[in-house]
Amino acid sequence: MTPDDGSVTIRLTFDEALVLFDWLHRCEDLGAVVGPEHQADQIALWNLSASLERKLVQPFQPEYGRLVNEARVRLAEGRSA
Repeated sequence: MTPDDGSVTIRLTFDEALVLFDWLHRCEDLGAVVGPEHQADQIALWNLSASLERKLVQPFQPEYGRLVNEARVRLAEGRSA
């Protein structure tokens, strides 16, 4: 069963969103993402990345690298923001 508007809501912590956004972009930049099996796979990843980008201001801040590293540490230690 799907919602009336056809969308799914996923709740992420701030740290999860920032780390996931960074990982998606690093994989894309490095060509580390396995080629999509279907064009829709790539579109879904692009849409996820775009959704995260609309919610995050940190990727545009000069201290972005430090912010991502701090988020990774919190996640790894189980104390996500």
